[in-house]
Amino acid sequence: MKGAGPFLGSRAVALSPDGRNAYVASYRSDAVAVFVRNKRTGTLAQAKGKAGCVAANAAQGCGAAVGLDGPNSVAVSDDGRYVYVTSRNSDSLTVFRRKRGKGALRQLEAPSGCFAGAALSGCLAANALEGPDVVVISKDGKNVYVGSFFGDAVAIFNRDARNGKLTQPGGTAGCIAAATDGCAVGLALDAPEGLGISSDGNTVYVASAVSNAVVVLDRDQSGGGLTQASDGGGCIIDAPLTGCSTGRQLAGANAIALSPNDESVYVTSLLSNSVTAFNRSSNGDLAQKSGIAGCMVNLRLAKCSLGRKMAAPEGVVVAPDGRSVYVAAFGSGAIDVLDRNRKTGAIKQKSGRAGCIGAQSALGCTRGRAMKGVSSIAVSPDSRHVYSTSFGSSAINIFRRIR
Repeated sequence: MKGAGPFLGSRAVALSPDGRNAYVASYRSDAVAVFVRNKRTGTLAQAKGKAGCVAANAAQGCGAAVGLDGPNSVAVSDDGRYVYVTSRNSDSLTVFRRKRGKGALRQLEAPSGCFAGAALSGCLAANALEGPDVVVISKDGKNVYVGSFFGDAVAIFNRDARNGKLTQPGGTAGCIAAATDGCAVGLALDAPEGLGISSDGNTVYVASAVSNAVVVLDRDQSGGGLTQASDGGGCIIDAPLTGCSTGRQLAGANAIALSPNDESVYVTSLLSNSVTAFNRSSNGDLAQKSGIAGCMVNLRLAKCSLGRKMAAPEGVVVAPDGRSVYVAAFGSGAIDVLDRNRKTGAIKQKSGRAGCIGAQSALGCTRGRAMKGVSSIAVSPDSRHVYSTSFGSSAINIFRRIR
């Protein structure tokens, strides 16, 4: 599992909705590792042979897969039947059928099991898949969306829930991008690195690393198409830009998470060393929380709260019960533990050693192991356990949540 959870790819670990399996994108192994999860204890065990992994060229005895060159993001459909994976080096999106029980993966038969932005044997051609960095699935199961870091775009796919197969609409209906290239044109979409979808299905949110922005895209639930407002409501950016509103501490925006009730949105920003908090309205618009509630930063700054050990934060997740937010800090090799007010959405780091867990260098935190380059994070469906990937340690980390 070399390179578990790469630097580019803030959703490199995913849990199945039934809580039985964990899937990890292993960038340097060109593989997806499959783990069976004990729902009571949270421990993981990898099955032997093909049941325990899929890999390019069936390496290391894994099941064979086409298009897994540098996998970096994983998503499991809400029905638990299919798994979707992006791979940065092959500019691809791969589709796997998931077996119940041990959760083994089998790629759909060619060419339905792979889409690629460049010519790739065994894959279908797709637009706006240049350096894909994140993949998400709509709650209704009708669409899959991919953020393409180097393509400055979000690719749109229609999904057949019966068999997991994808099709990309033609023309501008198939993608929205910072430049045309056959896509609809959007604002502040340079280097999308994070995606989130509201549970009501009305809105897709994009964290754009080079634009230093959070982008708001309205979703047509009948067809999955995405449109952006140009009156200031379609993006929040850290510097004035016509058509966008201005926000704070968004330099290198790279991961995004929504609260279970859709009322709050949280964004990590690599260069700001921050997590920012937004209120979400019923129509999907965002407004950054005022004062120190709007941002938490690794340094003491006016109008922001202090986030200890929040150096180069990559991943962010809200616990399903809405009580906690967890931030994976790549630079400090730590996870920041934040209490969340379920009524207001405000976040506050736990005091003392309970506020973070990390490697030996993360002084003042609870001691963790194999946490060099923590990059992505997930919480079990029952909110009892937390899982993170560590690129530098080639590890998946398992934690028991203490309430």
